[in-house]
Amino acid sequence: MKEQYQKMYQERLTTPELAIKEIEPGDAMFLGGVAAEPPTILNALREYDGLKDNRMYRTLSTSPGFDLPANVLKQYTFFMSGFDRAERKKNPGIIDVIPNHLSDIGRIMQNREKEPIFMATVSPMDEDGNFSLGTTVNGSAEVLEVAKKIILEVNPNMPRTFGYENKIHISEVTALIESNAKIPELPVIEPNEKDLAIGKTIADMVQDGDTIQLGIGSMPSAVGKFLADKKDLSFHSEMMIDTFVDLYEQGVITNKNKKLNPGHSVANFAAGSRHLYDFMDNNEEIHMLRTDETNDPHIVGQLENFISINAAVEVDLYGQVSSEMIRGTYYSSTGGQAEFARGAHRAKNGKSVICLYSTAKDDQFSKIVPTFVPGTIVTTSKNDVDMIVTEYGKAVLKNRSLQERAEALIAIAHPNFREQLWEDAVTMKIIPAGFKNPYMTETVEELA
Repeated sequence: MKEQYQKMYQERLTTPELAIKEIEPGDAMFLGGVAAEPPTILNALREYDGLKDNRMYRTLSTSPGFDLPANVLKQYTFFMSGFDRAERKKNPGIIDVIPNHLSDIGRIMQNREKEPIFMATVSPMDEDGNFSLGTTVNGSAEVLEVAKKIILEVNPNMPRTFGYENKIHISEVTALIESNAKIPELPVIEPNEKDLAIGKTIADMVQDGDTIQLGIGSMPSAVGKFLADKKDLSFHSEMMIDTFVDLYEQGVITNKNKKLNPGHSVANFAAGSRHLYDFMDNNEEIHMLRTDETNDPHIVGQLENFISINAAVEVDLYGQVSSEMIRGTYYSSTGGQAEFARGAHRAKNGKSVICLYSTAKDDQFSKIVPTFVPGTIVTTSKNDVDMIVTEYGKAVLKNRSLQERAEALIAIAHPNFREQLWEDAVTMKIIPAGFKNPYMTETVEELA
């Protein structure tokens, strides 16, 4: 049987230039997200003159878009990266954003495209003829169910990972190429003083035996630096980051108390250093699962003592969270933040934590605002957020009234903006006129 799989492998092995000729006019292409994008295939596609009325779907792209008109190649993203933002700045219409919760990507693709072409970087074939999806399962499993063609870039640098639907058999593959390209890495950013203050506040809420979810960014990562004294934590997240490896190697994460997937850390994509990818390689204690299995609020809600930790751009005095726009400009996407917040809200003893700096632009702007700029997208509902954390402390919103929420949020705003925020809250009739302002004399700890 092994010889048969090797024969099938050789029959499908080709060059990038020939592999992309499998793409016909009118075809839709779905690319493995983030570190699973196939760079060699994409480079060949940039030189290909056979595109017409094609569509391409990407998630957190790790290379620039295509400078092509929409009638040749219409480009979509489910989550914008720095490359997408740069392209949209030059040409606002060149990359279109599809609103989504991360767990919806597969379903959205099945509804939009009946027979897409799947393209991704995968790990080398094993003795059973299977390729691992490696760092990214996000949306891929659902697309593979309906894909009319599968084109793979086989790369020994892609970690071999495990999971229930985390593989493609050689018999399903249309064409494959071999590559030794470096897997894109996300630089590890050392936390600054604000990050550490936020991280410590959040870490103090984590109890032994809790299950944690960490989002993208330096603030959630800083939480890990203060968890070294915790015991038997579990990991259930959409994204696997370097902080997870640190906690695992310190013996903090054991996954022994999880109701779902006991003994396993679960995620649906990974982005980090080579150290992270090496740690994931052939590690059977890590399961890379479909996004609707990691992010679905109904599933997350079954995890007791679950803490969701994610970053935001702005929070208004009602507790609404905006995480995908910066001063009226679309910046990223929803990701899984809202899903994990809702899941934590359902979970027994769950907590949904949103963190952000109190200010931006060298303290010129408060990130706790009375109301959002008109047109700003609300990422997470005020009803799904339990707690907001800045470098000045925490504001508990769960079970609190609008007035109580505003008071708590003003208490963790930058001191330069608290007085104006109070006046704004009075103008908005959240706080009664003439109501005594206690925030100028009491400590943040007493007010939070």
